[in-house]
Amino acid sequence: MSEQNLLQGTGYLRISQILEIIPVSKSTWWAGVKTGRFPQSIKIGPRITVWRVEDIRNFIEQQSFDAA
Repeated sequence: MSEQNLLQGTGYLRISQILEIIPVSKSTWWAGVKTGRFPQSIKIGPRITVWRVEDIRNFIEQQSFDAA
């Protein structure tokens, strides 16, 4: 699935989907979530963690502005 399709509308993304869009390792992602560099996760089950599409979209847009 393309980045554009993943980030359309509302909903939730799993870590595997996020790592297809944002090129970091899983451990780097989790460290960034812990420090606040990356968006906070939402626990929806004992072994299921997700992120809001809106939060990931906003994060990517912020990075684009910071690089300019």
